[in-house]
Amino acid sequence: MMKFKKISKVFDGNYITRFDIEYETENGAQKTYEIVSRSSELSGFDDLHDNKTEAVVMIVHDKTGEKLLLNREYRMAVGEWVYNFPAGLIDEGESISEAARRELYEETGLDLTAVSEVWKESYSAVGMSNEKSVVVLGTAEGDIRSSDSDMEEIFAGWYTKSEVQSLLKEHRFAARTQVYCALWSRNQA
Repeated sequence: MMKFKKISKVFDGNYITRFDIEYETENGAQKTYEIVSRSSELSGFDDLHDNKTEAVVMIVHDKTGEKLLLNREYRMAVGEWVYNFPAGLIDEGESISEAARRELYEETGLDLTAVSEVWKESYSAVGMSNEKSVVVLGTAEGDIRSSDSDMEEIFAGWYTKSEVQSLLKEHRFAARTQVYCALWSRNQA
């Protein structure tokens, strides 16, 4: 098993911080692994996984359960439009359900009318970050409108299973969204 040696801060950004983590492999080789974190203060091994949950992801269906809400969003990190679920950061002092309601409304104009499940937190991008997010499954109602942020380009829409299957064949998705959409759109029960 790899043995943690130390962690060093490389760069402090406005929203993320870059760190180098030094490990020793099982055969004694030295390895440096680069990560980004929402925390600017990582100093030891436990800090890598004992951090707070920073983000919420909403998997939302209409009240009939026959349509799924997806955002089509321009993502600057990849320079293209990607389908994903509404998501965002949890503000200080905000509960998961409060963050889910706020973020859903900010991005889509919809009201989260019911929460059916809250999943255990998971890592957003385990290959390069220790950021944790939590998934909220729920139902939403209202009229879709454009995001209220001039820093985001988001177009939300309701999609049937057959429409999701078509999107999956022709468009790029965020990984978590792609997996859920593939399973949901094939489920006929």
